[in-house]
Amino acid sequence: MTRLFNDPASFADEMVEGFVASHARWVKRVPGGVTRNTVSTPDTAAVVIGGGSGHYPAFAGLVGQGLAHGAAMGNLFASPSAQQIYTVAKAADNGRGVLFGYGNYAGDVLHFDQAQERLRAEGIDCRSVAVTDDISSAPLTEHTKRRGIAGDLTVFKVAAAAAEAGYSLEAVAQVAGRANHRTRSFGVAFTGCTLPGAAQPLFTVPEGRMAVGMGIHGEPGIGETDTPTADELAELMVTKLLTEVPEGVDLQGSAPARVVPILNGLGSVKYEELFVVYRRVSQLLGEAGLRVIDPQVGELVTSFDMAGTSLTLFWVDDELESLWSAPCDAPAFRRGSVTAQVLSATPLAAGPDLEITVPDATPESKNAASQVLAALTAAESIVIANADELGRIDAVAGDGDHGIGMERGIRAAVGAAAAIVARGAGAGTTLHAAADAWADKAGGTSGALWGLALRAVGDAFGDEVKPDSTAVATGVAGAAAAIMQFGKAKPGDKTMVDVLVPFADALAEGARTQQPLAQAWGDAAVIAQQAADNTADLLPLMGRARPHAEKSLGTPDAGAVSLALIIQAVHTTFTLNASPKENP
Repeated sequence: MTRLFNDPASFADEMVEGFVASHARWVKRVPGGVTRNTVSTPDTAAVVIGGGSGHYPAFAGLVGQGLAHGAAMGNLFASPSAQQIYTVAKAADNGRGVLFGYGNYAGDVLHFDQAQERLRAEGIDCRSVAVTDDISSAPLTEHTKRRGIAGDLTVFKVAAAAAEAGYSLEAVAQVAGRANHRTRSFGVAFTGCTLPGAAQPLFTVPEGRMAVGMGIHGEPGIGETDTPTADELAELMVTKLLTEVPEGVDLQGSAPARVVPILNGLGSVKYEELFVVYRRVSQLLGEAGLRVIDPQVGELVTSFDMAGTSLTLFWVDDELESLWSAPCDAPAFRRGSVTAQVLSATPLAAGPDLEITVPDATPESKNAASQVLAALTAAESIVIANADELGRIDAVAGDGDHGIGMERGIRAAVGAAAAIVARGAGAGTTLHAAADAWADKAGGTSGALWGLALRAVGDAFGDEVKPDSTAVATGVAGAAAAIMQFGKAKPGDKTMVDVLVPFADALAEGARTQQPLAQAWGDAAVIAQQAADNTADLLPLMGRARPHAEKSLGTPDAGAVSLALIIQAVHTTFTLNASPKENP
């Protein structure tokens, strides 16, 4: 368990502060994460990596000369927000564009894509590579659905070395993609991990058993087996990985195929144990006729206190081997000799001006803004009251952080809404402020999607008129469309969409029949709750729960449940603030 913390909600921020204080020779803090504190080669592409905190040395430990130019750092096990990624990329840009590198998780994809679109709109060229090395998370025929685990390191290192060598952004992206294609990983765990302040681990493994194919965010394994000996574990991992030799690798050629093995500790397995396992890994790779290049044994991508390990095989060619072996100097990964000029100490960069201009609003819209704030406050209360249960539901087949993320997001949304209502904002501007705050502070998939949802409703409300049933129905329909377009989920995938779509349809019908908003919302809330309950019978087809689909049968989707709870909470504010014949 994690023992040393103050306020669990402040853990990630305090961790970054301490990391920067202890590694100022390499990094400096910027809004959203860290960048190099050394002089980079001008007019070269920049590599910006990122993901949730809790995986050190990924991601901040891989920032330095010859490695990443910056790392966007999300909260614990939650992707960084688009705003965090944007500000880190702006600080790291050397004038020749930015390559984003991250693990292939829904929240990371959503937020990095949003940041990429924003940077491109400002004239900064961007490319992305989502690492997909985990062979347990999807079959080879669906390799684009695989998640990124310890193979992050090979892709990030190759990309950064290519950028350092002066490759164009397009060429950096291409060689990073090839490194990803030639990287395969397989992992096991003996215990789950426990987040700061949590009473229980995100998953448990029975004594004497081992979880096979688990993720790095507390996702349970896809199966269990008896705990093997060190040699048996080595044989399991090598055998699994040798069944998937990447296309383009010739095992029958005149020269032996070359492979970089990475035996990664996930947090609690001691280095001595890893060395015992690697002893047999090395023997097996030699028996397979492979030439081992620069093996790595140690903690490179962790998961708090999880007791587990993973094996990565990186199949190199001449170019990939040269880039992998190129010198670098980062806090947690160093190769060869690097000469770097350390920048003078500088204060924390302020980042772009985030102060929201408050447009003029009518008295009717200002009154509606106060009611929006009341609705968000009611949502905050119900989310906080149910955060632990939402986490429990999410942990059945996912990573268990949904309650934490929802709590962070709604708290930020309420704070932003209260501040801007006090400045005389209308309903639309209030919702936009809440949307941006929710997405920024929550991170993760739910942060991105709730940001989209609130912004869509704000677009429909505007700052001029009092929203009626039609405006609300239009806004909720816009939220559903935005979430499905951006998140790619559809009804039946076991996500919040399974609640949002029938809820939007019911509101639209209420508006068509000219029902008062309180009545239309109340009727639709009943449908939403039933839809949330019905997700217990579905198998997840999206997100981190997808590889463990069968485990979630009988349990509703956490995102669907939280949405239904919020819908009900909002309805209570309608009945308090409006008579049956009035629209709030």
